Amino acid sequence: MGNTAISLIPLNKLVISPMTALAFVAAVDDPARFKSSRTVAAHFGLTPRRFQSGETDNPGRISKAGDMEVRSALYTAANAMLTRCTSGSSIKSWGMRLMRTKGRRRAVVAVARKLAVVMHRMWTDDTSFCRDGLEVAA
Repeated sequence: MGNTAISLIPLNKLVISPMTALAFVAAVDDPARFKSSRTVAAHFGLTPRRFQSGETDNPGRISKAGDMEVRSALYTAANAMLTRCTSGSSIKSWGMRLMRTKGRRRAVVAVARKLAVVMHRMWTDDTSFCRDGLEVAA
């Protein structure tokens, strides 16, 4: 694709720093290598580990697989979105609801995972972020 990281993500709408966008684009490299956008979060280790044995199924902490720098940048962007950003979006309100019920750390990781999925979908569809819905709009 001919898109650069800065033109890929409308930074003023999604509240992502240029460094986060560059780290994400450099780590993903080719968005077509992922079958779906949800697998991007697993690639960066933002999905829970599963401990399964017989009848027990305990979701654990995040797997921490993949690129540590991108995971850290996404976590920082999600934390800034939830704590410092004054403009609202559906992702922020969803994260704030999670923060009240599950705690701050879990909510920040969930929002970081959601940001990775949304950024990948924006890149593959060449669309911009829609603040009102969780999906991207053309």
